[in-house]
Amino acid sequence: MALKLKSAKKLFAFLGKSLLALVETVVFTIIPKPRKNVAGEIVLITGAGSGLGRLLALKFAQLGSVLVLWDINQESNEETCKMAGEAGARRVYAYTCDCSQKEEVYRVATQVKKEVGDVSILINNAGIVTGRNFMDCPDELIEKSLDVNFKAHIWTYKAFLPAMIANDHGHLVCISSSAGLIGVNGLADYCASKFAANGFAESMFLETFAKGQKGIKTTIVCPFFIKTGMFDGCTTGCPSLLPILEPEYAVRKIVDAILQENLYLYMPKFIYFTVFLKSFLPIKLGLLLGEYLGTFNVMNGFTGSRKKT
Repeated sequence: MALKLKSAKKLFAFLGKSLLALVETVVFTIIPKPRKNVAGEIVLITGAGSGLGRLLALKFAQLGSVLVLWDINQESNEETCKMAGEAGARRVYAYTCDCSQKEEVYRVATQVKKEVGDVSILINNAGIVTGRNFMDCPDELIEKSLDVNFKAHIWTYKAFLPAMIANDHGHLVCISSSAGLIGVNGLADYCASKFAANGFAESMFLETFAKGQKGIKTTIVCPFFIKTGMFDGCTTGCPSLLPILEPEYAVRKIVDAILQENLYLYMPKFIYFTVFLKSFLPIKLGLLLGEYLGTFNVMNGFTGSRKKT
């Protein structure tokens, strides 16, 4: 009897909390979530020397954050540093770092902690794309994709998460890709690295949740192609549903997701629908949909820079 009563209480508690969660979701669908203040927060952005990383730096500069910029290219990173200072950042620090090298990540992270302080918002943005069919891609490039796009996230978490846990305050941001949700022809190594990054970030979110570390937030960003140069030459067969995104739009949505502490951000919204369809559509129907949307040919004209974002 006592066991049944305990089970009933557990069920009613679950149903009550579920109802509150649904109400909260509906309310915040109608009324936007309040945005947190990031002025004075120490924001570290990898791959800050160009593309999305540079634009994110400028946006957080405007919000009054302290910026820590990492990039393998010293010259372009210092240019971002200068631009961020002019955009209003409280303080800006530029560090040359090859995120594919674990020892270098740890070394530069130690330097950051000594010279700047504890990072409170970590944005893993650095990434590379080979744009080659799997059998045409050299082993060293496949390893580089995994090192930069995925393993670097592990090393930066290892370096900066302990302070976030100690302070019960932090935000972990994974700039992934829609190619980390659905496989793409011609992007086998890239998809593998982005699926891994997604799974790692989601698992770490669950780990912090299970441990009651409520002050540590996670945001996982999965966009379609963005016009940063990284995917130059790529096309979309259905621009009304899967448009190639403008960088300014993407950055605005990413920063909003961070400020509202949203766990997931998929861009465009059609990505949410395709992930839902993938979960139940028969494979033949899924392939027909892929052919209709032209997704099997998006990489045919790829001429991208083959450099980090």
